[in-house]
Amino acid sequence: MKLNEIRDNPGATKERIRVGRGIGSGKGKTGGRGVKGQKSRTGVSINGFEGGQMPLHRRLPKRGFNNIFAKDYNEVSLERVQAAIEAGKLDAAAPVTVEALKAAGVIKRLKDGVRVLGPGELKSAVSFEVAGASKPALEAIEKAGGSVKLLAVKVETTDAA
Repeated sequence: MKLNEIRDNPGATKERIRVGRGIGSGKGKTGGRGVKGQKSRTGVSINGFEGGQMPLHRRLPKRGFNNIFAKDYNEVSLERVQAAIEAGKLDAAAPVTVEALKAAGVIKRLKDGVRVLGPGELKSAVSFEVAGASKPALEAIEKAGGSVKLLAVKVETTDAA
């Protein structure tokens, strides 16, 4: 096989329909847009517009509160950690850190820290260095002879002075 012989599978790509190219094309004149009106023009952006009536998203009351300072943690179950140890991706003797979990492929992208959750059982004594752990997870880790070191999460503050 040569580079110039590489082709897409048949049917993998479709030709784009060129509109507005004459009556014989079947997509001429109005170009598949129908006739007249705002939607037949270019640059139309009317999502949620209800003809001047107050749109639904503005009629409904606002609820709740969104904490902009809330931390977003990677949640990892003991089950997944044990599976990574059994697969040889994690070393049970070394402390389990965020970097180790990422290198093992247990977590994809780093967030504000890792929180260990309870589902699953550990079969070896593992020491964790994480931002948090649930009560069942702590009990399971200590039962297996491991330890948990909770890391201080960085809190970003803005000085108004």
